[in-house]
Amino acid sequence: MPKEKGRSLVASNRKARHDYHIEDTFEAGIVLSGTEVKALRMGRASLVDGFAMFTGDELYLENVHIPEYLNGTWNNHAPRRKRKLLLHRSELEKIAGKTRESGRTIVPLALYFKDGRAKVEIAIATGKKQYDKRHALRERQDRREADRAMSVAHRGRRA
Repeated sequence: MPKEKGRSLVASNRKARHDYHIEDTFEAGIVLSGTEVKALRMGRASLVDGFAMFTGDELYLENVHIPEYLNGTWNNHAPRRKRKLLLHRSELEKIAGKTRESGRTIVPLALYFKDGRAKVEIAIATGKKQYDKRHALRERQDRREADRAMSVAHRGRRA
C-alpha cells in the first residue's frame, strides 16, 4: 500500500479563533489507540471543548471527543479520555513557561493526518473579552461591506 502524503484535515476548532487571542502555535503528535485512529480516518472528531494541561512534565489533551469506532469490539476506546501529546522537551518547556503567566491556556486548533500520522495543532491563547469579540465581528463585517462595494464599483466601470 502506498504511503500517504500531504495533510488531510479531520476536525478544526473555528470557535477558538473567535474566543481567544492566538499567540503561538505548535504541531504535536498524539498518542492514540487503534480504534481512535480508525474513527479519525472516518473524519469524526470534535475539538470544541478541548484543552491541554500539564500533568507532571507531560502535556495531555483533554475533553476532545473522538467517538467510538462503529465496527469496534469490546476493546473500543472511551470517547473523551486524556491523550498524551508528543513534543520535544524544548517545546514543552517553552509552552510551560508561557502558560505560567496568568490568563493563558492551551487550546487545540486542528486535528489532522500529516503523511499518515495523526497530529494536533495547539495554540497558546489568551481569552477575549466580550467587547473584543464584538469588535472583531464588526471589523469583519465592515471589511466585507467595503469589498462588496469595491466589487460593485469595479463591475460598474467595466459594463
